[in-house]
Amino acid sequence: MGITKEKRSSSTSPCAQLKAAYHDCFNRWYSEKFLKGQWDKEECVTEWEKYRACLSQHLEDKHLSRFLEAEALYQVDSGSPVDGGVSQ
Repeated sequence: MGITKEKRSSSTSPCAQLKAAYHDCFNRWYSEKFLKGQWDKEECVTEWEKYRACLSQHLEDKHLSRFLEAEALYQVDSGSPVDGGVSQ
């Protein structure tokens, strides 16, 4: 028994095929290597870089890249500005 995912056509997203390739690679690595105690930080990097480049290009084409730039100003773990700005 498992969760079935709806397969969407590539027309819904310009990066759908690259996303699927990355997710397939990650899921394969997780189940076949990580769960068995094997760790390779370089696994799926190529797929991730291609997918991220596609997303970046798509956001740039839609004039939405400023959202990625704004996100880079915050640290993931604390939510505070990276530049050490005043947090509330």
